[in-house]
Amino acid sequence: MNQRTIAVIKSTVPVLEQHGENITTVFYQQMFEAHPELLNIFNHANQKQGRQQRALASTVYAAAQYIDNLEAIVPVVTQIAHKHRSLGIKPEHYPIVGEHLLGAIKTVLGDAATDEIIDAWAEAYGVIADVFISVEAEMYEEAKTQHGGWDGFKPFIVDRKVKESDVITSFYLVPEDKNILPGFKPGQYISVKLEIEGEKFTHIRQYSLSDSAGKPYYRISVKQESGNTNPDGIVSNYLHEQISEGDKVNVSAPAGDFFLNTEKDAPLVLLSGGVGLTPMVSMLKTVVALQPNRPVTFIHAAANGQVHALRDEVLETASKGNVKTFFFYDSPTSEDRERGLFDYEGYVTKDWLKNNLLTSSETDYYFCGPVPFMQSINGSLKDLGVQEEHIHFEFFGPMAKLEA
Repeated sequence: MNQRTIAVIKSTVPVLEQHGENITTVFYQQMFEAHPELLNIFNHANQKQGRQQRALASTVYAAAQYIDNLEAIVPVVTQIAHKHRSLGIKPEHYPIVGEHLLGAIKTVLGDAATDEIIDAWAEAYGVIADVFISVEAEMYEEAKTQHGGWDGFKPFIVDRKVKESDVITSFYLVPEDKNILPGFKPGQYISVKLEIEGEKFTHIRQYSLSDSAGKPYYRISVKQESGNTNPDGIVSNYLHEQISEGDKVNVSAPAGDFFLNTEKDAPLVLLSGGVGLTPMVSMLKTVVALQPNRPVTFIHAAANGQVHALRDEVLETASKGNVKTFFFYDSPTSEDRERGLFDYEGYVTKDWLKNNLLTSSETDYYFCGPVPFMQSINGSLKDLGVQEEHIHFEFFGPMAKLEA
C-alpha cells in the first residue's frame, strides 16, 4: 500500500471507534441476506448476542490502527485463522466479506464515506485478506497432511457419554474410519458440526479438548445451557438430550493458538471458572505426564459441587505430580460443607492470589472461564505485577474485552 492509502485508513480510526459496531452489525445483516448459505458456517448464538459483531469491530479497528505495521496484529490474525480453518472458511468467502464490509461502511457513514475512503479500504482489505488466505492455506495443509489428519469435517462416533455434573457431560469421540487420531496441544479445540432436526441451517460449535493427547478418542466436556430460548442452548441441549452413544457427529481436526508450552519448566498456574476448566484439565494431565516435577497450581471456581465437573479426575491427576489444587465455591450447599468438597467459599480474589501464589517472576498463568471471571483474573494478575508475556487466556467464543 502507498503512503496515501495508509494515511486515509489511519484517518478513519476515530470513526471506527465510534461507529465500528454499527458497521459490523449492518455488515452481517446485509451479508446473510445476500448469502444465507453462510449461516451454515457462522455461529448463530454469537450473532444474536452481538459478540461476533463486537469482535469483528475490534479487529477492523486494530487493522486500521496498525495498517502501517501489520506485524503487530499477527497474534490476532493467527488466532482468527485457527478458528477459520476449523470452521471451513475458504478463499472464496473473502470477496463476499469484502463486498459487504465496504457496503456496510457506506450504509453507516453515508456521505462521510467518500470514494477515497472506500477505495483505500478496498485496497487495505485486499492486503489483509491475502494474509489470512495465506496463513489459513498453511493450516489447512498441516491439518490434512499430519499423521492421521484430514481435510474439513469427518464423521466420528460417540463411543461414550459420561455425566460429569448436573450441567456438564463428556463425549468420547472416535473416528468412524478407525484411523489413528492426530495429536494436539493441550488447550486446543475441535469443531463439531451438527444437523439438527427442525433447524434450517447446520450448527458448528468449537469445544476444547478436555483430555490429553495420545488417546484413541477425543474428549469434549460440554455445558448444557439453560433452555432452547438461549441461542447457545440449541446445540448444547441437542448434545445432552438427543445425542446418544453410537450416534455420529462431524468433527474438524484440532486447532487453536491457546496451548500449554511444555518446553518450559517454570512454575505454572492454571485458573478456571465453570466449564472453562476443560482446556485446563487437558493442560494438567499433559504436564503431569510429561513434566511430573514441574510446580503446578490448579485453581478452579464453581458455584457448588453440583456443577463442579471432573473434580475427582483433577485430584487423581494432581496426586501423580507436583501439583497443588484449590477449589472455590461461591454458593456451596450444605452437602458441600459436610463433605469438604471445596477449599474456599467465595471468589478468587487479588488478595488471595497475592497471599497464596508464592511463585517466581517466571511463573506462567493460563486462565479460561466466563468473561467476568477472566476480567477479574486478568486485572488481578496485572495489578500484582505479572508481565504480559506470562499471561495466557482464551475466550469461549469471539474475542471480548478483558478490561472490566
